[in-house]
Amino acid sequence: MAYILISVVVILFAVHFYRKAKRHSVKSFPEDWHRLLMDNVLFYRNLSKNKQLIFQQKMMQFLSEVYIDGVQFELEELDKILIAASAVIPVFGFKEWHYTNLSGILLYPDNFNEDMQFSSKDNSRNIGGIVGNGRFEKQMILSKKALYHGFQNTTDKSNTGIHEFVHLIDKIDDQTDGVPERLLEHKYAIPWLNLIHREMESINDNHSDIRKHGGTNQAEFFAVASEYFFERPDLLKKKHPDLYKMLVKCFNQKPIS
Repeated sequence: MAYILISVVVILFAVHFYRKAKRHSVKSFPEDWHRLLMDNVLFYRNLSKNKQLIFQQKMMQFLSEVYIDGVQFELEELDKILIAASAVIPVFGFKEWHYTNLSGILLYPDNFNEDMQFSSKDNSRNIGGIVGNGRFEKQMILSKKALYHGFQNTTDKSNTGIHEFVHLIDKIDDQTDGVPERLLEHKYAIPWLNLIHREMESINDNHSDIRKHGGTNQAEFFAVASEYFFERPDLLKKKHPDLYKMLVKCFNQKPIS
């Protein structure tokens, strides 16, 4: 446990200097990444060629602004690709977006517990990702296992990477409350709150196909519903048309099934 925490602190200490050095250094998109994206990211595969080029540019911009490192393992290209794709997908509908509330991402090899241990022998290692607070402010921790599962399984309506980046989008107004004020026009705030409370009630009454975790609170509902929106837009539109329409307004895009 101590070794892991020391590693995390050292990595976070490096983030500040990394961002200063790379803030204006956007590298070219590696040609071999296109095939990796085609093979692993359905959202990208469904885009037109022109939009794929835009997606690539947004990925490289993101990677120039955020420090990513693996904890107790060396990062692979696909690790960076899937993290960057998770960041770009929710904001792809906007001409420009910067995660100003994110400096660094730590990728753990496996799920972890509340003490950020991933080598524990108990059954408490059930966290796939968190957005940090306190000394971990502007940091994100992701499980590689959960990250990969989110892109490999395209029918389960969940994606840990997208989930955590939606929390960041929610938090950009300094409140993680399920109301993305930077995305929704003010006139939609009350209808949005009424809608999510109805949907949360259905979840908690076991009358919804939205993942149970979405009934925890408003912030978790927004993140869970957004996973559903990007993973299975066709199904969400069919089963929850009002929620689908509101998320189209929110993210300024209609994902292709």
